Amino acid sequence: MPDAHPDHPLADTLLGANIDPPQHYDEAAQVLQPISRARVRRFVGLPETYLGVDLWQCFEFSWLGPRGVPAVRYLELSIPADSPSLVESKSLKLYLNAFALSRFDSEAHVLRALNADLSAAFGVAVGVELQTLSQMAPIDRRLPGECIDDAAIEIQAFAPDAALLTPVAAEPVARVWHSHLFRHLCPVTGQPDWASIVIDYAGPKLEAGALLHYLVSFRQHQGFHEAMVERLYTDLLEACGPERLSVQGLFLRRGGIGICPFRSSSATPAPRLRTARQ
Repeated sequence: MPDAHPDHPLADTLLGANIDPPQHYDEAAQVLQPISRARVRRFVGLPETYLGVDLWQCFEFSWLGPRGVPAVRYLELSIPADSPSLVESKSLKLYLNAFALSRFDSEAHVLRALNADLSAAFGVAVGVELQTLSQMAPIDRRLPGECIDDAAIEIQAFAPDAALLTPVAAEPVARVWHSHLFRHLCPVTGQPDWASIVIDYAGPKLEAGALLHYLVSFRQHQGFHEAMVERLYTDLLEACGPERLSVQGLFLRRGGIGICPFRSSSATPAPRLRTARQ
């Protein structure tokens, strides 16, 4: 773990430690590592509450039927943005892998186990959905709105700067923008995480180039996926005062798990978006 400061939200967790992975479901729930969502937000200076949801797309999930024949499913988790806890993705991966050599009487039995364990770990009722591969929605290679990645900008330094978001006019605009250039660093490993960002905005006029410059400035910044999207949302809200705002991050999967946080100014359902990179 890169930061051992006692106030760091990871300071008293098992993250970064060598852990013997559970081999069967009976040992699995104990490996889930909750992290206080409020503590993460306080540590990085974010507000305490948001509207939205975290969508976890789990592409490597399997268990054994009563005769030992494997079943494979796509698993989607929906975690409210006001859940008391986050769960670190490595611990979720270890948990899900423990199903692979465990027998269950039925898919309903698997769903009950997932609901009970994950709701306990996140501290709130978690939406759990299993789909066969034929039920999965097809990939849409296009994201909504305007891609801003070709905006003519010049960048001298990579450090987040909300001042880049200063509106150029009070004239109201309504836009949907997206960018595939977002990158930040994992706070546990220091390794890069990549994402496409979708922003639905109605408010004072903001230049696409300034928005792209701001997004790219996170390239060396450490944080959880959820906190990154909350920082984008909060900076846009405070700098521009939009009438409508939503921000969604479509993060590339690691270990078969993609995390897509969605934050909004209204209780709007999160779009189910997925491109060829997710």
